[in-house]
Amino acid sequence: MFSRPGVFNKTLLLIALGMANNASAEEATTPPAPAAERAAPIGRSQDTAQALERTLPKSEQQTLTAGNEQFLALWKPANTAQPQGTIVLIPGDGESADWPNTISPLRQKLPDEGWQTLSLTLPDPQNQAPLPRNANGATSAPADADASTAEGASPTPVEGVTGTAPTPETQAEIGSGEPAQAGKAPSDAKALQDAYAEGVMARLAAGIDFALQRGSKQVILLGHGTGAYWAARYLAEREPSELHHLIIIDGKAPVNSGSNLDAIVPKLKVATGDFYHNQSSIAQASAQQRRQAAKREQASDYTQVALKTIPGDPSNEQEQLYRRVRGWLSTHIAAGGGEQPAP
Repeated sequence: MFSRPGVFNKTLLLIALGMANNASAEEATTPPAPAAERAAPIGRSQDTAQALERTLPKSEQQTLTAGNEQFLALWKPANTAQPQGTIVLIPGDGESADWPNTISPLRQKLPDEGWQTLSLTLPDPQNQAPLPRNANGATSAPADADASTAEGASPTPVEGVTGTAPTPETQAEIGSGEPAQAGKAPSDAKALQDAYAEGVMARLAAGIDFALQRGSKQVILLGHGTGAYWAARYLAEREPSELHHLIIIDGKAPVNSGSNLDAIVPKLKVATGDFYHNQSSIAQASAQQRRQAAKREQASDYTQVALKTIPGDPSNEQEQLYRRVRGWLSTHIAAGGGEQPAP
């Protein structure tokens, strides 16, 4: 005779096993949750620009457009009713538009001498990889910002009408300051270099256009480090009729540029002030090469100025540079709009 409790227990066991099997089957057929999408890497120059946007007054910030990309520029009006013109500052590789060495001191002080200043953000050098973002969209390394608290009006978008920028996919590969985008970038190193150069030229053109749109009677390019190379190359290749002066400070050519400043600067048909710190034998040798090349080209409008390094006193060193640049401007540019070359 069967025991009713035993049968009942076996029935419950079979039902439980069946439910477990059904649950396992449902889990097997349920698709896995999609993995979190990885944020596109950010260029170092864009990361630094974002830090400057958070710290500098809004009234100084300008959003310029070069080709199909936007970038930050820092604007300071002249502290006078009749500005002499605009000096467009071009930082070197790895430097920001408010770099504490040369760029920031000059952009802050030159307005007291009647000059408007516009400091540009250049694309990242080709040898710098973009910074990865974390899940919150922040970069893994904080950027440096050398300025004060934000205040004032919103940025003004300005389009450059001369020059073109590289395609979005090329910008992503070379670290242009824009987020990486889909597409196949050129694999040829020469194509990458050409695309990068076009991106830099487009930003210089946008900066010049901005200065001219503001009614500047005189626009001067001032390049620091590799920024000096790009300023000189822009003048050599584009030959803009509105520009008649160039200032280079501790100039040098970028890696793999294929040409040196001594092959470009002495041939320019503009008045050039070449300032350099004689802190090393390499700097002195490079300056000598430019000076000798200028003599061979009979470049009468070329002036070279050696600056002393002041170890442990960067403030006085920057003040020395400012005074020398101010003196060169006073000598080579007449008050009230600047000297113009004879027709």
